[in-house]
Amino acid sequence: MTRILLVEDSKFLRLATERALAHAGYEVVTAADGESALQLAREKMPHVILLDLLLPKIAGLDVLKALKRDPATAAIAVVVLSGMSQKNEDRLRKDGAFAFLGKAELALDRGPHSLLKAVAEIMRGLNLEVPASPFAAAQCANPR
Repeated sequence: MTRILLVEDSKFLRLATERALAHAGYEVVTAADGESALQLAREKMPHVILLDLLLPKIAGLDVLKALKRDPATAAIAVVVLSGMSQKNEDRLRKDGAFAFLGKAELALDRGPHSLLKAVAEIMRGLNLEVPASPFAAAQCANPR
């Protein structure tokens, strides 16, 4: 099963995203700050990390750099999931991010369809398992 570490300080977004990913068939571990993200990345060794940039304790960019410097976590694909402008995408890729997902483009307030589709595409690009769950299929067939 594909394991995702979701790092998001907004409790509402973290819970909603965690629920959508779990219902879609992913194993999800969550962190609410950068410090916890680094600890959980080392302990749980997720396949992918969905990382917000604006985090308490340790900023998301510093988390990304620390993950890529640490031989134990350097190979984990980090996907920046942020409300910040996509104009920073090139810099984030240079710092080690695999991809960038803008929260505004995902329209999370209208349901998980766009998020699940984007995550599935990323998983396929990484040759990771994309769950074939009834929830995910229903969401893709009936976007809001």
